[in-house]
Amino acid sequence: MAEKQRCPWVPKDKPDYAAYHDSEWGRPVHDDRRLFEMLILEGAQAGLSWYTILRRREGYREAFKNFDPVKVSKMTDAQLEKVLKDGDIIRNRLKVFSARRNALVFLAIQKEFGSFDKYIWGFVGGTPRVNRPKSAKEFRASSVESDSLSKDLKKRGMSFVGSTIIYAYMQAVGLVDDHSADCFLASRRGGRAAR
Repeated sequence: MAEKQRCPWVPKDKPDYAAYHDSEWGRPVHDDRRLFEMLILEGAQAGLSWYTILRRREGYREAFKNFDPVKVSKMTDAQLEKVLKDGDIIRNRLKVFSARRNALVFLAIQKEFGSFDKYIWGFVGGTPRVNRPKSAKEFRASSVESDSLSKDLKKRGMSFVGSTIIYAYMQAVGLVDDHSADCFLASRRGGRAAR
């Protein structure tokens, strides 16, 4: 049986990476807890490879209360210091402490909009933006929507939410569907062409 054709960024020798690509990346997410999880993980990725974070995902889930934004927003300095010392995560002080601040902003957005899902999907009009890059060079690093979302999140007080991080986040949670033209997942659903 022939091997599935995947996006060019998926290494052939990392089955866990392939599983993430096949079952998660680019699929629309509407669960607020999951949206919060991916926001924290994408921020943790800044300056690193996604695979570095993916391999430590369980460590992040343990360190950050299974990504319950209410619990993360109430973490004390001492608890965050313990995460830095003992957690199976990337030990970057600014990123670890930003999780609490970002949780507070996340909760404020939920209160204002009724859900983070409603807020975030508004940036793409409720429908995934679809690109079909034909080569690795055609993959984007940002978009008009990621610029706008990044700017709004920063204005609200979040950190580690630059446009490139936010574009990767949008890809991860399905606001953007960037499966390459030759990927076996490219034809699974419609959406709206990206700007």
